Amino acid sequence: MSFTVYPAIDVRDGRVVRLRQGDYADETRYGDDPLAFAARYAEAGATWLHLVDLDAAKAGGYTLLPLLRDIVARTGLRVQTGGGVRSREDVATLLDAGAARVVIGSLAVREPGTVAEWLADFGGDRITVALDARQDEAGAWRLPVHGWTQVAEETLDEVLARHLDAGLVHLLCTDIARDGMLAGPNIDLYRRLCERHPDLHVQASGGIRDVADVRAARAAGCSGAVLGKALLEGRLDLRGALAC
Repeated sequence: MSFTVYPAIDVRDGRVVRLRQGDYADETRYGDDPLAFAARYAEAGATWLHLVDLDAAKAGGYTLLPLLRDIVARTGLRVQTGGGVRSREDVATLLDAGAARVVIGSLAVREPGTVAEWLADFGGDRITVALDARQDEAGAWRLPVHGWTQVAEETLDEVLARHLDAGLVHLLCTDIARDGMLAGPNIDLYRRLCERHPDLHVQASGGIRDVADVRAARAAGCSGAVLGKALLEGRLDLRGALAC
């Protein structure tokens, strides 16, 4: 299985930002030109970009179509993108605008049957299911939804099984406790997922600090790693990560 590095750009109010553990009240701003960030990543050798519409993730209604089109046209990057995707029409619109994959988050937990239909309609390679998980006191991986204010009844394993049966290929899994913390990715979680589901393409997300973390994610069996805060703050060299 090949390994892909995904530099991430999270956009809120037109700015490149990062949220600490998904908290909209704890935001760090990095710049006002997301396209310039994408161009720099492409120049460094990236072939993919992870683009998130934070406004839409909170309120619904994807707002970055012009930016998505510009990134695809001007940089040549393949883009997986999401935020506020609520309907089949939303998926089709993003793919028509040039997205290589559409990221489905909370809806994949709340309405797995709907997402199963989309997997059948568009194909497993056009959709990435993003599951944000938090381990409870009993050791089970739970899935907070609605801005991480509520917890789904089904566990990560149960929800994932539904999507695998429907033809899921790409999973982006984030350990909420690591997100934006620069504490290192949860390698044990990724190793467990990859060992249980060897045909699943797992993207590590949350906590990646340096090239060693990228190598560790690959060694655990992941097919990719999403690079956010460490890249934006210059702690991680993109060229070095791509060399992994």
